Amino acid sequence: MKHITLVAALLVTSALSMPHNALAATNNSAQVPSLIITNDPLPASLRGAIYSKPVQVRAIQPSEVMNRDYYTGGQTIVGQKIGQISSNLAMVQGKVESIANNIRGLEQNNERRAANYYADIATINTQLHSGTTPGNPRLVSRLNSSEAHLEDLNNTIAQFNAMAVDSSAVASEASFLLEETRAAYNLSGAVEEDHVHLAQVEDSITNTLTIIQRVLNNVNDDITRTSTYLSSERENLRILSLAVANGDFYGRSLASRPFSGAPAYQGNVSAQPASYSAAQQQSAEPMRVSSSDLSGGSRPLAKIRFDRADVNYEEPVYLAVNEALKRYPNARFDLIAVTPTQGNAAQVAIESTKARRNAEKVLRTLTQMGLEQDRIDIAYSEDANAVSNEVHLMVK
Repeated sequence: MKHITLVAALLVTSALSMPHNALAATNNSAQVPSLIITNDPLPASLRGAIYSKPVQVRAIQPSEVMNRDYYTGGQTIVGQKIGQISSNLAMVQGKVESIANNIRGLEQNNERRAANYYADIATINTQLHSGTTPGNPRLVSRLNSSEAHLEDLNNTIAQFNAMAVDSSAVASEASFLLEETRAAYNLSGAVEEDHVHLAQVEDSITNTLTIIQRVLNNVNDDITRTSTYLSSERENLRILSLAVANGDFYGRSLASRPFSGAPAYQGNVSAQPASYSAAQQQSAEPMRVSSSDLSGGSRPLAKIRFDRADVNYEEPVYLAVNEALKRYPNARFDLIAVTPTQGNAAQVAIESTKARRNAEKVLRTLTQMGLEQDRIDIAYSEDANAVSNEVHLMVK
């Protein structure tokens, strides 16, 4: 208690030494001592500020971590990027829908034109079969009408080509959006929901690309089908116009798909022409012709490889057939549609169809050159060594 005695003594001494008026002022104030001696190291207020750490925090429950409060907040930079990509994707999908509707509209118009065309052709054939006069004006009018329908079909090919170009352009846009979406995964400043949305947008773009590819396949099929149809029916009209002019029925044109019922070829289609050299084997020329050795048995006269869109085979075939007929005027020929066996069943079926169509084209060429059709035997075959569909002309 020494410090208490010392404080009291100091207070008494200070009071005795002070004037009366000063002492009165002191008594009127809060009477706070001017010197306080204590054994506490720090005042309570300072001690609370200095020694406030560490403290024990409350236990956090798992439900608080999974609370929706964690997922609240404003839109991130990546979220804004997703919004832009989604907006562009909606525009691309709108273009795809517009192109698909235009293609379907063209197809429906072509279906009506084909129906009108065949109505005219059926009328002409029926009247020719029943008997008519040469140059019958009614049949001539029907013939002109059918030619107009074919011309309308021909004009749609340009429209289909335009749709194919538009589809390719839209496919490029969708591919760019897909790359942009995948690049957004690496952007900084994203939250978990952004990557979930990116995955959804990526799947939507991938599905859109699949649809665009389907549209492209459809329009390409329309172009091929319409072109083949026009080529075949123009041949039929040429025969039919001659029949109308003479008032006689000549039968169907060679464009009536004679290879649809062709038998399998019994022979070796892999044999090369007699003068087929090793240097020629390395050449990119699609036409292989030899007529130097035609004596005895079935010999390959010409091998036409349809490995590109436009194969000019007419002149070499004409020269080969002409030389063969000079040496053997009574010769007969085998025309064989050769299909490669590489790939799956669907690819083989597609190549088989192409080979038969190409063989029909060669058959029409031969008959236009003056070779009688009854001297040509048609068949089909498969060749494991072929890399593309081919047409072989054999002399026997």
